[in-house]
Parts: sequence; structure tokens; C-alpha cells
Amino acid sequence: MEPGPILIGIPGTVLDDQARGQLMHPAVGGVVLFTRNFSSREQLDTLVEAIRALRDPRLLICIDQEGGRVQRLKDGFTRLPALGILGRMNESDPVKAQDMAYRHGRVMATEMLEYGIDLSFAPVLDLDRGSSVIGDRAFSPNPEVVTNLGGAYLAGMHDAGMKTTGKHFPGHGSILADSHVDDVLDTRCLADIRQTDLEPFRALAPQLDALMIAHVVYPEVDSLPAGYSPIWLKDILRNELGYRGTVFSDDLGMHAAKSVGSLKERTLLCLQAGCDLVLVCLPQDVEALLPALDPADSAWCRAGASISRLYGKATVSRAELASLKKEGIKELAHWKKSLQTLCG
Repeated sequence: MEPGPILIGIPGTVLDDQARGQLMHPAVGGVVLFTRNFSSREQLDTLVEAIRALRDPRLLICIDQEGGRVQRLKDGFTRLPALGILGRMNESDPVKAQDMAYRHGRVMATEMLEYGIDLSFAPVLDLDRGSSVIGDRAFSPNPEVVTNLGGAYLAGMHDAGMKTTGKHFPGHGSILADSHVDDVLDTRCLADIRQTDLEPFRALAPQLDALMIAHVVYPEVDSLPAGYSPIWLKDILRNELGYRGTVFSDDLGMHAAKSVGSLKERTLLCLQAGCDLVLVCLPQDVEALLPALDPADSAWCRAGASISRLYGKATVSRAELASLKKEGIKELAHWKKSLQTLCG
């Protein structure tokens, strides 16, 4: 059964019959894990193994493991600093900051891949310019710094064997409101956005395997939030920037995503606008959406290529990590300590 384009959240730490049924729906292509799905590393192993065994081709397993305020897995995993700490380091020591950005991406991806998680939605490439929800999740208010540190972070992820996801295109960092709970309106003209928030995405597009789209309305460009906008996704992202990777929506249960109608209508509009994969993360939203979709409709069953190119493939096995004998991997323990030291 070819994977569908919807990535869903599940409620708990084990797969019950309801979660299994949802993950077997033809419209579903993957799962997004949250803190609610984790109690221990042993439990995580069992859960991921169960998810992987459900289908062939297997489901894509994703998570947000940015560090700082957004780190879903903590107990037993490296405590990762907010990216903004690396941006502040860059002010006095750019070389060290780039090295730490590489370590951050490499350690994070290595730990997720060790437990069978394919993809962390990272890094944040927004600018830290006043947003209540972005803030120090971003490297810096300076597009050049975000580009330089973001490039090092992407290299670390790639060297670990994980694909990369820049977010939140075309930029969520310059507006105060939080799209999780408010409508977000960025009234600047496209020329201003191009020169600032859009620049890291433009510069790093060749290194980005995936992008996540912001639930932000830019009325000088389109009246629709960017994730529903063919202007942003086709005209600007695909045609102007030449981007060829996978496009994710952000969670369709967020407040700013609700302006266009029901969950089914949001999902359809995202896909029609140019999103390859859509996120529905709240269990109650999953319960509402999937029964409304016709499993026989081929529109929900054509995401195989988008899914398969994002599978993780660890460059270092769990056995090699345990023994620390692989050439160069001895540095990993030092990298973890250096990152945790930055957390204070």
C-alpha cells in the first residue's frame, strides 16, 4: 500500500487498536511523535519498532527535536541548547559558532536515528525579530548569520544520515503573534521579505531536503496563509527559488490554519497549493479527519516518492555508537558534553 500524504499524531506511548487503525488508513504516510509518546528509551524502541512493522513501504517517523524550548525527547538524550545561543556565540567567535552548529545537527540527528526516527523538523531558519513563538528558536535576527550557521547545522544532519527540514518558509520570525493560537499577518511587501526573512531559505535551498510552511498571511502577496498559497509554493518557492525538495504543511490544527474551513478542506487546499505532505498532530483532529476521507480516493494515496526520499539512514549503527570504536566517533561524547554545557 503506497503511503498517503498525511502525517498524524498518536495519543500515547503504545499502539492501541485505534492508533493502529489510523496508521493503516491509506491517506496516512507517517507519524509525528511528541513528548506524550515517550516515557523511556526502552519504550520508545518498542513503539518505533511497532510503527515500522505496520506497513510496507513503512511509515515515515518524525519529531521536533530542535533543542531549547522545543525538544520532545529529554530523559536519556543530550540536552540541546536553543539555536539562539549559537547566534550569540557567533558575535564573538564565528568559527566556534559554526562548529557548534555542526555538532548540534550531528548529535541531534545521530540520537534520533539511533532510535529509528527518520526525521527531525530542523533547523529553524526564521529570523529572531520579535516573534513570540520563534525567539531564540532562531539562530539570529541577521539573515547572513542564519544562513552561515544553518548551513553548518544542515551539514551535521547530513553527515549523521538524516534529511533536513528548514522552517518556517517564507519566514515567521518578524511578527509578534503566535500561529498556534492567533491569526498571523505580516503586512510587509514582497521586496522587504525577499531581502530579509526569505534570504536563508533562498541561500540554503540546494541543501534542504524539505521545507515546512508557515501559517502566516502575507496580504501584499496573497490573502491566503502561505501553506494554502500557490503563489508562495509554486510561483515563488518552486519557480523563483528553484526548490525541488519536499514541502510540508505545519500542523493543520493550529489556530492560524483554520481560516479556510474544515480539516478536510484544509488538507485538500494544502495539497492543491503545492504541499507534498500535511501534518495533523492532535489526536482529536486525526479522529475528526480520517473518517471524512474516502479510502478509495486515489488523491490520498500518491505520496510514496515524497515519503521514501526522507527516510533516515544512520551512518553509524547503534552497535558502533555503543563501542565508540568507529574512526572519528570518539568525538561524539565530547560534542554532547560541549552542547550540554551551553544549556547552563
